[in-house]
Amino acid sequence: MLNHFVGSDLSSITSAQLRSEVLGLSLTAFSVVIPYLGKFLKGATSIDQKSIPKGAEQIFVMSQNISDTLKEDLAWGTYILLRNTNSISVFVLVQDALCVRGYWNTPRDVSKENALDWFRRQTQRFGFSNLKDTIYLPQVADSELLGMLPKGTRTLLGQPIFPSPILSSSQVSQPEKVEGFVLLASTVDYAYSDKDKAWIVAVANKFRGRDIR
Repeated sequence: MLNHFVGSDLSSITSAQLRSEVLGLSLTAFSVVIPYLGKFLKGATSIDQKSIPKGAEQIFVMSQNISDTLKEDLAWGTYILLRNTNSISVFVLVQDALCVRGYWNTPRDVSKENALDWFRRQTQRFGFSNLKDTIYLPQVADSELLGMLPKGTRTLLGQPIFPSPILSSSQVSQPEKVEGFVLLASTVDYAYSDKDKAWIVAVANKFRGRDIR
């Protein structure tokens, strides 16, 4: 392309020809850089990516005797948490309303119709219904909880759903009672950054003070 200019009378080259030649040079240079740029971006990608457990099956079950608005919010909240974090499993309890989504290790003899009752018993067994503080286990090696979670689970996070901060004077002195919790699991060590945790708290707060019926 440069040879086109060599030996040519520069005064005879029009501005349109010059723009065409410059554009051609730019495209040629860009095509050379692209492979290296791709390698750079590939190398910059975090190696900590959630993986789908082999042989695991997805479930999506929700309490039915609740308001349509709450159903929509539970569906939205669980979807967002699975999509925007490293989570593969999400469990939300709001008062008596329950929503379970993602990959879970449910017994083979538990049907979809009976899954909610089974999960409710698990929350009582492990004490999550009385969760008062956030729990974060970034490297789960061995836990009874792994019995209900897919093989390969590495991180657990439990976030309580606290009551609305607007309380009457008679309620202020009483012990704070949680309204539920959000439980997340991931196949990645240290799966949740501070930004992720803030996002999870924001989703949990959406269920504060809800009328579930």
